[in-house]
Amino acid sequence: MFTKILIANRGEIACRVIRTAKKMGIKTVAVYSDADARAPHVRMADEAVNIGPAPASESYLVAEKIIEACKATGAEAVHPGYGFLSERESFARALAEGKIAFIGPPPEAIAAMGDKIESKKLALAAGVSVVPGFIGEIRDTDHAVEIANGITYPVMMKASAGGGGKGMRLAYSEKDVRETFESVKREGLASFGDDRVFIEKFVESPRHIEIQLLGDQHGNMVYLGERECSVQRRHQKVVEEAPSPFVTPEMRKAMGEQAVALAQAVGYFSAGTVEFIAGADRSFYFLEMNTRLQVEHPVTEQVTGLDLVEQMIRVAAGEKLGFAQADVKLSGWAVENRVYAEDPYRGFLPSTGRLVRYRPPVEREGVRVDDGATEGGEVSMFYDPMIAKLITYGATREEAIDRQIEALDAFAIDGIGHNLDFLSALMQHPRFRAGELTTGFIAEEYPEGFQGAPADLPLKRKLAALGALVATTEAERARHIDHQLGAPLEAPTSWVARIDGQDFEVEVAGESIKVGDADLTVDAGYGPGNTIIEAMIDGEILIVKVERKGSSWLFTTRGARHRVRVLDPRIAELAGHMIEKVPPDLSRFLLCPMPGLLTALHVQQGDRVEAGQPLAVVEAMKMENILRAEKAGLVKAVEAKPGESLAVDAVILEFEVG
Repeated sequence: MFTKILIANRGEIACRVIRTAKKMGIKTVAVYSDADARAPHVRMADEAVNIGPAPASESYLVAEKIIEACKATGAEAVHPGYGFLSERESFARALAEGKIAFIGPPPEAIAAMGDKIESKKLALAAGVSVVPGFIGEIRDTDHAVEIANGITYPVMMKASAGGGGKGMRLAYSEKDVRETFESVKREGLASFGDDRVFIEKFVESPRHIEIQLLGDQHGNMVYLGERECSVQRRHQKVVEEAPSPFVTPEMRKAMGEQAVALAQAVGYFSAGTVEFIAGADRSFYFLEMNTRLQVEHPVTEQVTGLDLVEQMIRVAAGEKLGFAQADVKLSGWAVENRVYAEDPYRGFLPSTGRLVRYRPPVEREGVRVDDGATEGGEVSMFYDPMIAKLITYGATREEAIDRQIEALDAFAIDGIGHNLDFLSALMQHPRFRAGELTTGFIAEEYPEGFQGAPADLPLKRKLAALGALVATTEAERARHIDHQLGAPLEAPTSWVARIDGQDFEVEVAGESIKVGDADLTVDAGYGPGNTIIEAMIDGEILIVKVERKGSSWLFTTRGARHRVRVLDPRIAELAGHMIEKVPPDLSRFLLCPMPGLLTALHVQQGDRVEAGQPLAVVEAMKMENILRAEKAGLVKAVEAKPGESLAVDAVILEFEVG
């Protein structure tokens, strides 16, 4: 067994690997860029080596620097995590030449499966079902249009070396192909150093199902069940679960056996994943094989009881698997949500900045947090926007989902935009809870964007009760201070609570709180300055994040932010006569929606534009974002140039008014 390993990655996966290595008694070496000098994975490791500037192309993607760090520290093996160099054949070969073990598959398998075009040819030869499409090199946009027209729409364009949702575009028409083909090529080149693109038929109402494989260097290979990864946004997974509510035992066996056959055909060992797209009739087709550990591996660990990182290390050290296919049993249900630095209330725009507050839920039975963030740390524009993974486990799917909702309510992040509310809304969505999923779930259920999960009357009553409780506590504190100054006042117990524009009359009498005609029993320990209320209301737990907003409170719970204003009844009556301040009209500007690089500008001063027309392209967190005209108009002024780094809300264009 190894005595010291180096983790060629950052963030939560680096921390994840370090935890397992420590459990196994193996010393660890972290590598870090200048931007990550104070990152958690650096502090967790036994040793740490700086490998260069913030851009990944100058640090984490430079194989020579990783190998130099191994030699300098005496690391015998490298775990690549996922992303960066994890699926780069040349890196695995370079390690082998340096007599350093690669905790992953052999280079030949990486080469065979890393190229989406070649992997489809191999899958066909191995008897694996493959999606209809063009397997070959595409010359240019005209050639892409010709191919897409031949396959029939919709089609999916993918970067051949892609992954993680990058370098992918769905096209419903020739116009879509012409608009986005070059963008797919650029994303592929920027993210993976390869601008080749392939095109395949898009299976409508599809589900994304993947099979986890594990094999050793002695010819043993097993599949560890499936994961459902259908809930995606822009082809990037958001929610994963194991097992799938859609897959039958027969389907699991068929998919697992095909996955094993493909892996054995390329001499695979270590952990790997074969991804399939499944139709409503339970037909399934090979998409790709990921020759690395997947982001979503924890849900498989929860239902199998295996530590996949430990298994990878043991396999790399030459050990045989300690079990066979017949020994693999799936128990219970696990759900994983990816916590991203993005603002769902603003069209899921990427968010960067400092984590002013970062308080994940406490890990306990059925709740696991994999993260690499810390309070006071920074979410940088240079890396992936994922902050953490929240994993919950239960005896049933419903229990695992309910634990997600409760844990998301207890997860506190301030300073940047985040998707906690959106994840909670997904967990509560009737269609998700019914398991009726497709890869179009988010686009279909939130066509106009996300504005928060809907709140029913019982929840609003609970929030009104908590609002009155907070107001009473604050009034009691004010009364106590006033009494010390010699002017005792009696704290009010009657209130009017306005929740999202709806008024509730509330009477507070200790733990008994009357909201309208409903009597609630509330046990909630709130003190002035508290940011979270953990309440037991009529025997049910409700966790609410609390933030002061001027004369109101912002209560966040169950997937939405609620503005709560609690007033004395007489003041509430007078407040109704106040004039509301109207925000300024900014519709005549094209504003940069996130911090990023302006890579293209498609119009100039004096041009007339139509609604939906592409105006500019902003690159942020390795993704290109096309900014389109919301309505027809005339470009009055151009305020930014391609190549400029823009702040959020920076003006790019100004339009003629009227």
